[in-house]
Amino acid sequence: MRVLIACEFSGTVRDAFTRRGHEAMSCDLLPSETPGPHYQGDVSMILTDGWDLMIAHPPCTHLAVSGARWFKDKREEQAEALDFVRLLLDAPIPRIALENPVSIISSKIRKPDQIIQPWQFGHGETKATCLWLMGLPPLQPTDIVEGRTARVHRMSPGPDRWKERSRTYGGIAEAMAAQWGK
Repeated sequence: MRVLIACEFSGTVRDAFTRRGHEAMSCDLLPSETPGPHYQGDVSMILTDGWDLMIAHPPCTHLAVSGARWFKDKREEQAEALDFVRLLLDAPIPRIALENPVSIISSKIRKPDQIIQPWQFGHGETKATCLWLMGLPPLQPTDIVEGRTARVHRMSPGPDRWKERSRTYGGIAEAMAAQWGK
């Protein structure tokens, strides 16, 4: 399968699909942190390149309800972020998963099809992650573990906090590749 991982700089999801034999490419405005097929640039330039599956991680900065106290001051940024989400969901790709935390996508576009947690996929942490699915089944938990820490939520402020908070957990990436890569 040809798999596009949109808005991913880490290579985590791309590499999970590549290990299973798929032609996977990540795309982000940032360079990839790991070697592998990566398009550094605007994802809209490659949405029509014949992908079979896209997993998209649009930036949540202006979407996540965790920043609700600033919503009144960033209406224009929110509108642009929602337009980007619509662009991704409307891409001519038969199977699409869009991932974001609990956000205004739910009230402005549609409710998610599924909400997953890292502890369902081998990581003893909480981080509610919504999935908007098109042509894909919900992810099935693969390794429910004890522990419900909120490490990601409680990270100290710093220049790379946003990067660390946006990473996809390896167990979730592996589940996506195993279950959606068929």
